[in-house]
Amino acid sequence: MVWSDETKVNRLGSDGREWVWKRPGSSAPTDQHVKGTVKFGGGSLMMWGCMTARGVGYACRIDGRMDTALYITILNDELLQTLEYYHVDRDNLIFQQDNDPKHTSTAARKWFYDHKIQVLEWLSQSPDLNPIEHLWRHLKRQLASYETEPAGIHELWERVQTEWNKIPVRVCTDLIESMPRRVDAVLKAKGGYTKY
Repeated sequence: MVWSDETKVNRLGSDGREWVWKRPGSSAPTDQHVKGTVKFGGGSLMMWGCMTARGVGYACRIDGRMDTALYITILNDELLQTLEYYHVDRDNLIFQQDNDPKHTSTAARKWFYDHKIQVLEWLSQSPDLNPIEHLWRHLKRQLASYETEPAGIHELWERVQTEWNKIPVRVCTDLIESMPRRVDAVLKAKGGYTKY
């Protein structure tokens, strides 16, 4: 299996609330605990990545708007390089992607057919089933551990690449091995929300 997805990485913190847990009576918050405000948001970047039970695959930064043509370029470059790097036998490969229109377009379906890659049928609106969502969370936690904010988007991408390449294989295998529990949780919730 190869699991794939895109994510947004902010230069300055998260899009939502962030919490810091402190023990009662501990010292006042430090600069590391409090994020300053930025008038214009600080910027962000989009990236595509994939993972296997052997570790993370090649990842790429998405410049501009992602459309079908760019997605096929990513498949030609990062996905095929990942398969080559891990010596994946395409006859036994199953590729996971969500149902974004660019992923399910006629051109993308033709690309998978031409490259003899089987695509896993995927439910719409089901990020709780995709283990790579937790890989993104892991990556963003590592990025948040830096003591200083990146000076700009270029430095942010350098940090993303560094942290992506440091992700241990065990993180990927643990997430993939959680799939039976994820499916079970969705079934018990009758398709509703789960802890994942």
